[in-house]
Amino acid sequence: MAAAAKRGKQGLKAGAPAAHARRVFRVAVQSASPLEAVKRHLLLETATGQQPVLRLGGRTLSLKEVDRIWVVGAGKASAPMALAAERLLGRRVSGGAVVVKYGHGSAVKRVSLFEAGHPVPDDAGVAGAAAVAAIADEARSGDLVLAMISGGASALLVSPAEGVTLRHKQECTRLLLACGANIHEMNAVRKHLSALKGGQLARRAAPARVWALLLSDVIGDDLDVIGSGPCAPDASTFEDAIAVLRRYAVWDRVPKPVRDRLQAGVEGRLPETPKAGDRLFQKVSNVVVGSNAQAIQAAADEAARLGYRPLVLTTTLDGEAREQARMLVAIAREAQASGRPAKAPLCILAGGETTVTLRGQGKGGRNQEFALAAALALEGTRGITLLAAGTDGTDGPTDAAGAVVDGDTLGRARKRGFDPAAVLAENDSYPLFQATAEAVMTGPTGTNVMDVYAALVLPR
Repeated sequence: MAAAAKRGKQGLKAGAPAAHARRVFRVAVQSASPLEAVKRHLLLETATGQQPVLRLGGRTLSLKEVDRIWVVGAGKASAPMALAAERLLGRRVSGGAVVVKYGHGSAVKRVSLFEAGHPVPDDAGVAGAAAVAAIADEARSGDLVLAMISGGASALLVSPAEGVTLRHKQECTRLLLACGANIHEMNAVRKHLSALKGGQLARRAAPARVWALLLSDVIGDDLDVIGSGPCAPDASTFEDAIAVLRRYAVWDRVPKPVRDRLQAGVEGRLPETPKAGDRLFQKVSNVVVGSNAQAIQAAADEAARLGYRPLVLTTTLDGEAREQARMLVAIAREAQASGRPAKAPLCILAGGETTVTLRGQGKGGRNQEFALAAALALEGTRGITLLAAGTDGTDGPTDAAGAVVDGDTLGRARKRGFDPAAVLAENDSYPLFQATAEAVMTGPTGTNVMDVYAALVLPR
């Protein structure tokens, strides 16, 4: 890349590595702006004397063929995505509804905004999902439904299937979060307890056209996993959902109506979610408009501008947060000591989404847990700074996006009365990073493309 080519000539920019790490993360978040993502992909073209044409991906549609345009959606970034559609289409938007996490709204005008609970769904999410479902049910053959789906939609678009209540879904979500299930596994269960997920929003909107714009927060950008794939063919089955619950030894702990529904599905007494090849998807398009890979590339470019040699390890990082943190620290130490896999000054980057198996009763999130585990591995080390933060600006049930740590973090924590190892064991990283002023605090960013991990390595 051009920026990387200039790095050796200009040297490191002035500033502490912690400030550089925060800058790299900030640029990554800015690159994932949902407004800009929609503007890049949803295009309105008007030629002289011709009807306007709407384009998305490889699809084109003359607005002469469209009776009404509806905008629906769910996820932490769905409000600014809807706002982008409103700005593009103006009065052509007949109405709509989007469901966002509390505090993540935007000033939409023609689309109704619902704020709701995340990651555990609540009654407000049920109300928002009902509004989305009502619009899908109203859509006719000549209508176009624009579905704005981003990270968080799985919890926010909560429409319990027949026989299942919100309380049942809440308990399932809590159990799966606590046992460390990944997003693919959680969504396999969610889709089979929902009336909208797993392609069922598109099923309800048929025979209208459905164009879904997806801001991906899942590893691999799988269409049926982003937001639990409300407009995509579902690759998972009732059997898969049961297998997940058994794998984590929670099958006997989930509410009985959940077990009854999943078992009825396996026995063929309930219809499966729509699969690939279903005729309804002939009028459906799913397009990824923003992803973690784009954010990590922007971070790499900014690191090069600051004078670091950027090295992208992966955009598919997953697994236990504390284990992956130790791995990233080990790579950074090797680079500093031997120049392998690259020489310092170096910015090692990764993207993805780790998990935490809860064993304690503390307050934190996967990124703060990652950072604290890294700090334990870095104690006494000079010249290595590590950041772990979520692009949505919130980490777990906290108002921090993550944290920045180095070899002195544990010393700062102990001076303030913390036992870092005990804090990690209790999953209680948030109070520690608030006390050491190492938390990354951005507020809601309006986007969500998973997490960013950056290790800045200076020469030994």
